[in-house]
Amino acid sequence: MATRDDLEHWLARTAQGDRAAFGALYRHTSAKLFGLALRILKDRGEAEDALQEIYVKVWHAAGRYRVNGYSPMTWLITLARNHAIDKVRRRRAGGGALDDVAELADARPGPEAEAVARSERGRIEACFDELDADRAEAVRRAYLDGESYADLAERFAVPLNTMRTWLRRSLLKLRECLER
Repeated sequence: MATRDDLEHWLARTAQGDRAAFGALYRHTSAKLFGLALRILKDRGEAEDALQEIYVKVWHAAGRYRVNGYSPMTWLITLARNHAIDKVRRRRAGGGALDDVAELADARPGPEAEAVARSERGRIEACFDELDADRAEAVRRAYLDGESYADLAERFAVPLNTMRTWLRRSLLKLRECLER
């Protein structure tokens, strides 16, 4: 079974055009995404076509996946789910029977993706709790809010190089915690 790190590595390499990484990503995720597409589309042939289209999207959009606290699987599931819903909408557009897919039209991730994200969020928050409060806040401000190192150094009244060290060491601690 592929780990989160494996998936993130394969997505990063796919973004750089690495076909072998894309192949590994496909081998380890396609069954789950096919099952999702099949549940939504209710037609095996259409789900197979959708899966191919989904992976074309993954190939082109892999560079947009960012390590942001969410599982790469959540990202893939959301991408697949949205694609399948779009196919249902297009299929039904001529018949005007969108009532059958009204609950699918919700733009939020599905229950499976939400469960994965909730689990990952809980792990990340637990790891943040292991950091000193000021270090955790600095990491959040730098990587979630986009504050610059210089702004953070000023906010926390420390030299710029000290802030860089805080962030580097904090990220290493977070990584170690998440690998446990």
